[in-house]
Amino acid sequence: MSGLEQLNALLEPLVRRSQAGDRHAFNDLVGQCHARVYRWALAQTGHPDEADDVAQDVLVRLHADLGRYRFQSRFTTWLYQVTRNLVIDHQRRHRRRTKLAERAAHEGNRTVVEPPDPVDAMQSADTVDAIMALFRDLPRMQREVFDLVDLQGMTPLEVSVLLVMNPNTVRAHLFRARQAIRGRMLERHPELVEDHRE
Repeated sequence: MSGLEQLNALLEPLVRRSQAGDRHAFNDLVGQCHARVYRWALAQTGHPDEADDVAQDVLVRLHADLGRYRFQSRFTTWLYQVTRNLVIDHQRRHRRRTKLAERAAHEGNRTVVEPPDPVDAMQSADTVDAIMALFRDLPRMQREVFDLVDLQGMTPLEVSVLLVMNPNTVRAHLFRARQAIRGRMLERHPELVEDHRE
């Protein structure tokens, strides 16, 4: 039994008891899901604060919509889709706020403070920080697949089920993500990967 199957086997009774009104089961369900939802959100947003906001919204949505879950798919698949949809909502709101701030700055002759350059931040980072910074620069799907396989330990087959995607497509995204991170590490931080050159 894979890790994802074990997790679903653990969560299903908690979901059923939660749907029946058991508050303790719901608290246990939240405890089991929170870290995973946060990781999913972080993989998609690349920003810890935004991921935390999304994770909180997912748990609120879980409380409100758990009664609608009908066991037609794995609970983790359903929860991942809820997370993914809320990430998209957050990103839309963020883009709208950014546009409004830019318009207000332009109209009011104020300047918008730019976030620090990720390259400057990476120059002083250790290997993990450098990899995570490069990870955030990956295209969304590569970032999701890399996170689920290499950081969370799922198999490409499990990820294909979770994302409703062909396993070969998952493997292609994973390959591209790994190649991009390795190439950029060699380019920007050769001292951190010199032992791994072929």
